[in-house]
Amino acid sequence: MKIVFHFDGTEALRRRLEPLGITLCPESDEDTFGRLLPEMEVLWHVLKPVTEPVIAHAPKLRLIQKIGIGVNTIDLEAAKRRGIAVCNLPGTNSRAVAEMALALMLACLRRLPELNSAVRTEGGWRRSWELQESFGELGGRTVGLVGYGAVPKILHPILDAMGAKVLFWSRSRKNSELDDLLARSDVVSLHLPLTPETQGILDARKMKRGAILVNTARGGLVQGKSLQDCLESNHLAAAGLDVFGEEPLPRGHPLLRLSNVVAAPHLAWLTQETLQRSIEGALQNLNKLRAGLPLENRVA
Repeated sequence: MKIVFHFDGTEALRRRLEPLGITLCPESDEDTFGRLLPEMEVLWHVLKPVTEPVIAHAPKLRLIQKIGIGVNTIDLEAAKRRGIAVCNLPGTNSRAVAEMALALMLACLRRLPELNSAVRTEGGWRRSWELQESFGELGGRTVGLVGYGAVPKILHPILDAMGAKVLFWSRSRKNSELDDLLARSDVVSLHLPLTPETQGILDARKMKRGAILVNTARGGLVQGKSLQDCLESNHLAAAGLDVFGEEPLPRGHPLLRLSNVVAAPHLAWLTQETLQRSIEGALQNLNKLRAGLPLENRVA
């Protein structure tokens, strides 16, 4: 069975997977991926979109295994028409994403990227003290969690323990309505899947003046122009962003020119612990596929 892990992994990961019969193909290597498609039976998918043309060039494909939970980067209808199973791995990366969301909150409140840069430049040690009036703590602040799945459920007790007041909203569970949460929260953290219903759900203009936005979910949840305008005008104090409407983010993007943006390249999910759990879960489904058994966490 030809299994391809479409991921920019390390050489150590490649050596680990090869004895298991799994080919590691970097997302950036389109030529190699194209050559692998005709014989591919199982695709372990991370972020590079699995489009209808990709599926069309893989006549033997039987399973698309999402490494993670969000399947918005997979053409589910095209897979369904071909009878290709699509599965995900809920919970495998929840702790990593929760910890990254917390890290981004703290990085914004303490201006960590600017302090790190200042300490490394001549005279920056003293000049960085000029930022002191913008430093803040999570304790005593209101944090609004938009979405209440596995990640917010990990974050909520941590934020409680740090002395924050937590508001949360999802379509099935809430202690605050969304507009009220946005208006009252000092920090808003996004944890929704990207669907037609959630596309652009966050209008930064509805957030409290001086608030911080953290997004470790999907860039498409945020109305991009409203976010940029609110950061440039200081309506928002800062944003901690691991995801963007366009990925990779092009050089010179306006958000990257703003000192009140803390940016990461969609890696909130990626820790060695997450990768271990993900590989174990994907292998379990691979064994079920070989044995003709029902697959775990099938979404299409």
